[in-house]
Amino acid sequence: MKFPQTSRRAFLAVAGGVTVAAMLSACGGVKTTSTGGEGEFPTGNIQMSVGASPGGSTDLITRAIAEGVSKELGVSVPVVNKPGANGALNAKELQSAKPDGYKIAVQNASLFTITPLAVSASEAVKLDDFDLITGVSQDDYMLAAPAGTGYKSIADLKKAGKNIKYGTTGVGTGAQLASALTFKVAGVPATDVPFDGGAPAMTALLGKQVDVATFQIGEGIENVKAGKLVPLAVFSAERIKFLPDVPTAKEQGFDVVVAQYRFLTAPKGTPEDAKTKLADAAKKTFGTDAYKKFNEANFLTPIEVGPDEVRKILDEATTKYKAQIDQYGIQLGAKK
Repeated sequence: MKFPQTSRRAFLAVAGGVTVAAMLSACGGVKTTSTGGEGEFPTGNIQMSVGASPGGSTDLITRAIAEGVSKELGVSVPVVNKPGANGALNAKELQSAKPDGYKIAVQNASLFTITPLAVSASEAVKLDDFDLITGVSQDDYMLAAPAGTGYKSIADLKKAGKNIKYGTTGVGTGAQLASALTFKVAGVPATDVPFDGGAPAMTALLGKQVDVATFQIGEGIENVKAGKLVPLAVFSAERIKFLPDVPTAKEQGFDVVVAQYRFLTAPKGTPEDAKTKLADAAKKTFGTDAYKKFNEANFLTPIEVGPDEVRKILDEATTKYKAQIDQYGIQLGAKK
């Protein structure tokens, strides 16, 4: 889920969302191992890892939170990028880390609610292997077509009378699920063309290598504003303020509600004192003007709830998505 807009990265740096230490750590320029020792938490650096490459939404969110937590707790919070398998590689490394509060990560809901529907049980990452610290924010998805195609709604795709090639940000992602559900529910013949992230999916769409594509709002909104893309639908429960004139899929008669949600985690068994201090530091960060502006600039909806509410959100999404793919016979990944 890569976000190539340089304006977003520039804003984050100006708004105080990236420290020099955090930026260098992604390139190996700062020691990133935790240095906690005897005494009241924290006594050393707190490492935040990201299961994605630099510049994507999860990376940007992590850096913004790391900056705030560092200020609140008075320690360095370097950020380390560990991309691979839609975040699963980073998750499994965090899962096996010492549960002392010195290694934490912002993780994507799709890794726990959608990816398990596309991979084998042995490959799936389980929520119970982590301690939840706090909810963070939500990204919404849009379905878009290149300008000039004549497509303005999901109904237009149905009227096209042809097989629709649709691009997504990868297997087991919210973009893939939202697209697959839409075409199944609408009865539109379609072929999935998964890419490794939002940037290549966007390139293929603008180059008309695919008919439509689904990606997060922040990945496509600049091209919408520039008149290069036409949004056909958003997959939120209600219209979003960033694209108020774009109807939801549900408004168009297709019950497809899929979003990306992120939350802060630690290895299972992390001490309550450490979790409380991390949660309090994150909460104070969320309340700053700089962080609120960061959310606005990156088209993020705050959902800064406690661990119990995070689990409820994820459990409900998991149940719903599983029922839907079973109902429509959707195969997200290779046959298991």
